[in-house]
Amino acid sequence: MAEEVERIKCLIVGSGPAGYTAAIYAARANLKPVVYTGMQMGGQLTTTTEVENFPGYPEGVTGPVLMEDLRKQAERFGTDIRFGIVTDVDFSAHPLKVTVDGAKPVEADAVIIATGASAKYLGLPSEERFRGMGVSACATCDGFFYRGKDVAVVGGGDTACEEATYLAGLCNKVYLIVRKNYLRASKAMQERVFKTPNIEILFEHNTLELLGSDETGVTGARLVYRKGEPDQAEKEIKIDGFFLAIGHHPNSEVFSKYVKTDEQGYIITEGASTRTNVPGVFAAGDIMDPVYRQGIAAAGSGCRAAIDAERYLGELEAQKH
Repeated sequence: MAEEVERIKCLIVGSGPAGYTAAIYAARANLKPVVYTGMQMGGQLTTTTEVENFPGYPEGVTGPVLMEDLRKQAERFGTDIRFGIVTDVDFSAHPLKVTVDGAKPVEADAVIIATGASAKYLGLPSEERFRGMGVSACATCDGFFYRGKDVAVVGGGDTACEEATYLAGLCNKVYLIVRKNYLRASKAMQERVFKTPNIEILFEHNTLELLGSDETGVTGARLVYRKGEPDQAEKEIKIDGFFLAIGHHPNSEVFSKYVKTDEQGYIITEGASTRTNVPGVFAAGDIMDPVYRQGIAAAGSGCRAAIDAERYLGELEAQKH
């Protein structure tokens, strides 16, 4: 027998700062929100150790504690939080149809997509081992912890150059590890990097492994120059921090059949709103923000998405009467 379809007023997909903030606002507006957490309950921030730039925590807070606080706040107002992954959607008509975990059918009057974006990693076992112990994918979040130290940034695009110059203002030395023999970044960004005395660019280098221990975290990196060439050579650099800036991957595939995205897969919203091209579908957080990618910015857009959803549902209700 087919499973009975559950009808939800406001469905929130994702449980990072955007999803939980949307839930707090939606619950207080009596929209009875249901949150499906996705694979990583609490989102990207749960993989971060110290968070010092989220307002309201003067002493700083760990990522997991911050997300636990947001979850409790959402639940306090009646949010129904469920562990589950949205595996399919049909946004061709209303109510909006969603499938959870490949089996459970759900219908929603409004959907807020807050599935975030995942940082791209090189895929090294040592990178996984030292994640949060010297390996980071966000210089703005973690650069402060490396004041006066030596660090490396991987990448050759605008983000990598931006992160390298940001870190150069805090750190003793910054290595920029670039796979190719040129930078892909815009001319202006390249100029800034070339003019920064404590950035050393290592063109045509690849990272083989990160060095360190469970006690010390990252202490260095082993690199190879001109990988695969007859004149390839290996070398080690001493570093305390290893920053990845090779891009992010927005988690939008399941929605992109109906919801408009840019070339990279970020959901396109209308003007300053969180509205997508599908009526009743809203997007908040890193899924629609390739620029700022900060927890507090995501939380702010979650608030906006809930308010947009509330207005939309109010209009729907008004049309019925």
